[in-house]
Amino acid sequence: MCIMEYFLLLTISSAVFDQTWCQNYSNTTLGPNNITNPNLVCANLGTLQNGICLCLDDWTGASCNISNFCPGQNPTKSSKYTFPKTVLGQFASSVERCPQETTNDGIPLASALCNKITHSFDSPKTVNCSLTLDTINADVTGATLEQKQNLASSTQILTSIPERLTPHNITNAAKITNFLLSDQQTTPPTDIAVSAVATISQLLSASHEMYSSVDHTAISELTQTLQKLSLRENSNSLLVQPNMAVQLLKMETPIKNAQLTSFKGQSDIFLPDRIKLNTINAEIFKDNVDLQINITLRKDSNKVGFVLYDNDKFFQSKSFRPSLDTKRKVMSANIQEDFQFDILFAITPSAVSTTSLNDFACVFWSYTKNDWSTEGCTKKKSPSGPAVCICNPGKHGKVNFAILMTFDINYEYSEALQWISITGCALSVVGLSFTALYQIITRKSRGGSPTLLVVNVCISMTVFYLLFIFGINNPVQHVNVAKVSGENIVPESDQHKYSDQGPCTAFTALLQYFLLATFTWNTLYGINVFLLFKNSVSGTPSWFPKVSMAVGWGLPAVIVGISLGSTYRVEEPLGYRQEEFCWLAFLDHKQTFSIKKPMVWGFVLPLLLMLISSTAILLHFSKQICRTNPNLNRSSKTSLKKKMLSSFSLAVMLGLSWVTGYILLITQEKNLQFILSVVFCLLNTTQGVQIFILFALRPFLNSNPAILNSLHAPEIGFHKKSFFLWKNKTPESNERYKSTDGDST
Repeated sequence: MCIMEYFLLLTISSAVFDQTWCQNYSNTTLGPNNITNPNLVCANLGTLQNGICLCLDDWTGASCNISNFCPGQNPTKSSKYTFPKTVLGQFASSVERCPQETTNDGIPLASALCNKITHSFDSPKTVNCSLTLDTINADVTGATLEQKQNLASSTQILTSIPERLTPHNITNAAKITNFLLSDQQTTPPTDIAVSAVATISQLLSASHEMYSSVDHTAISELTQTLQKLSLRENSNSLLVQPNMAVQLLKMETPIKNAQLTSFKGQSDIFLPDRIKLNTINAEIFKDNVDLQINITLRKDSNKVGFVLYDNDKFFQSKSFRPSLDTKRKVMSANIQEDFQFDILFAITPSAVSTTSLNDFACVFWSYTKNDWSTEGCTKKKSPSGPAVCICNPGKHGKVNFAILMTFDINYEYSEALQWISITGCALSVVGLSFTALYQIITRKSRGGSPTLLVVNVCISMTVFYLLFIFGINNPVQHVNVAKVSGENIVPESDQHKYSDQGPCTAFTALLQYFLLATFTWNTLYGINVFLLFKNSVSGTPSWFPKVSMAVGWGLPAVIVGISLGSTYRVEEPLGYRQEEFCWLAFLDHKQTFSIKKPMVWGFVLPLLLMLISSTAILLHFSKQICRTNPNLNRSSKTSLKKKMLSSFSLAVMLGLSWVTGYILLITQEKNLQFILSVVFCLLNTTQGVQIFILFALRPFLNSNPAILNSLHAPEIGFHKKSFFLWKNKTPESNERYKSTDGDST
């Protein structure tokens, strides 16, 4: 693999492929014994999988031929609002918005519930564009039943845009819904409960960052109120919104077992036809199941309540700090107080191609600790794949359960170097070694500074090539296989982190050091050329060699030291380096490019500054040599070749071929990207060979022409040309200056 493929992948973006579909199920849980039809034809973009049609959200039925939505509604005589196509049971926001001059600029003017029975929108509820959540929170306490209904719908509308929710908005909305659903003398009417649950579902769509500053007491009280709501005698048997569901199972006869199953869907949301109840504990977990809860009661009860949360934003843990974009569903199982039960629940790990399950912990939410606890829970790994937990919550009749999973990132480790790269690097190593030896032997002919600079360039570049060949691939590769431990401990994060193993970090630091050293010495060589032009009589200052030694080897050491000290930890080495190969890190925990990683400020930025200064020196050099003897420049092809060769030699020594890498990063045209990739790879793997030809082989052959004669070399490049010092004279009577193309630059 080319150096290009390792050092210039600065904007890799990881694509997560997640393709799941909604399924319409019967009243019993699907299992391996259910009869399927492999010849079934799925309509409306349904997908046949294992003999079952997996439908889109807005279609249902065995063959996805039954509509599951309310069609879009245009303004009518009874309603002046426009609503888009909406899935059954969900709220639609009107296209019409509050005007700019109002407090709620951009908020929908109205919302309407898509009725599951009529497949049409209920009468729309409107909002006062000057009303705020602060006002509702202050007025809800003394409101009448009708006013509560209006305030519940207004709160739902004001929280319908999750991107606009702030910690203060979330806290106010939590307090409002908690009051509306709290345990009063009378059970809240269905329309209030539906609006309140819709509001809570919308709060769960707010970003994680917003929940770091909310009033967690208000959130805690709300979750406990929802547990009580699931056991209400007169509550709706099923309240479902995209991010949460409240389910009551009530029977005339005592309940011994209860099972709730939530099936997978395309958009990973809860829908009424995806949630099924069963009083017989069927075999747990199949491929089409998202989560499942089995409850076994030790004492007879005629009702069991469930609350499902699509994520854990209401349960902010101090001990568990997620860093990946993974989702943790929370399940609440509720029975009457002082009733004991055993619960077995399972969740399928997120089917994300970039991660794989490493381990998990079975936990419940402790309102005493305000954190997750593992007390009374054990875990086991199901052969079918999901994480399975068994808990005995004791006499806690209302408990929120979850499974905290840790994942491995599915790293794509770099392949072995291709023979082209190995051959180019090996030839460069040989060429650089001979160049350094030649420069040392012939140092008296050119002075100390040029020899010092060229030799140090050769040394740093040689070591870098050797490190690249033998140390770029990570020798310790973590195979992504689940390693479920027997211990049930709350993990620190959802990303499993490996402590540093093997020599990869050392190779990364050495590669960074010697590559930076190479470019530092390249730049010093250019500065030396600039000083020679500036001080053509006195030459390079006497202090320059000593300063060059300090800067050439010291500056890279400082940059590497800062990079290591600020980003590297033994328990988390990926803050400094990558896992796929031994080079600097540039992706954050979300696998997106980050300027905080050392790749940017520890390599790309210093290298860019050096290349800019080297380019300026090359342009100055080319300008100066082209301005000398302009008459000769116009009349002699030989002189022009020499000057071009001089500029090219300086460009090679300055490492300006890396400029093509930066051009490659900003270009979008595919064909140009391919061409630049090939050019960059060839130029940089053979840079040592180029230096050998220009700074060792060519001068050696120029100073020993007899060798060329013995090798019967052609006369190309050694044609003699004569230049007369006076015009209008015969060649025999004038002095001549002989020049050859082979003169040293």
